[in-house]
Amino acid sequence: MNTTNRKIKFGILGCGMIANVHAEAISRIPNAELVGVADNNFSFAESFAEKRAVKAFNDYQAMLSSDIDVVCICTPSCFHAPNAIDALKAGKHVVLEKPMALSTKDADLVIKASKKAKKLVTVISQLRFSSDIVKVKNLIENGAFGKITLCKLDMLYYRSPKYYSSCSWKGTLKFDGGGALMNQGIHGVDLLEYVAGDVKRVTGKIATLSHNIEVEDTAVATVEFNSGALGVITASTCVVPGFERKISIFGDKGYVILSENVVEKIMIDGVEKKIENLEKVSAASDSTNIDSELHKRQIENLIGAINGENELVVDACEGKKAVKIIEEIYKSSKNV
Repeated sequence: MNTTNRKIKFGILGCGMIANVHAEAISRIPNAELVGVADNNFSFAESFAEKRAVKAFNDYQAMLSSDIDVVCICTPSCFHAPNAIDALKAGKHVVLEKPMALSTKDADLVIKASKKAKKLVTVISQLRFSSDIVKVKNLIENGAFGKITLCKLDMLYYRSPKYYSSCSWKGTLKFDGGGALMNQGIHGVDLLEYVAGDVKRVTGKIATLSHNIEVEDTAVATVEFNSGALGVITASTCVVPGFERKISIFGDKGYVILSENVVEKIMIDGVEKKIENLEKVSAASDSTNIDSELHKRQIENLIGAINGENELVVDACEGKKAVKIIEEIYKSSKNV
């Protein structure tokens, strides 16, 4: 059977805001098809399914017993790992929203389940598929900025009290596992490690200074990379009105500054380069401001890997890296 000619069937677990992004991305891929959804609240699943003209399953196990090929996990963060493991045990590939787990221990369980089932897991790190991110990573690896010495990640966001009160699980340790870093900041941490290289050591301090929540709304950390470069991470959800994420990479031959997922400034060998980009995605003050294009590219990468056409860019082991960095910051903060 030529698997490349058949449509890959998708199911979505969890019918909240991010599920719409997954559904839209799948709808734009010719060899993909959304066939069903499930949610702990069946009325949510019914409403979502009606809009998309797909089946609403009465529970998750019923969807896993169907002929779908891939499950998109769009549930609250604390359910990501167990939901993924259930899907893998049922013989399904998995698209797993960030964070893949709330601890490296649980991330390892997902990795183990993936290997045992011989099924793929891609952890949503859609910004890695942005044209400028790919370009910057290649430039760094090819030495365009010389020896990298300093890296900065600034995530100065704003989330209103209404954002946290709109849902009972937001801002809780049980469901979110963390705040400005684990929830809002994990994509930035992933990108920093992705473009600047593997992290050797990290220390930091977290605090809850403005919001009435269980998790941190402010964090600072220092980073030592395997390359010898040093770095700084700042994260917040109480900076009014909220600013775009910045990643700054400095070397002894030049630098690059990324605003969200696009290049803002770049200098190579003392010469500033002209910038042209159109792909910026920002959720600085609005968590719903997410376009489906980059999710589409990541899901296409998974489909290609399923069909043996390409390697998976963000597998479960890659998804674990950002969780580990954040976990180490949290542990370090307790010892300060």
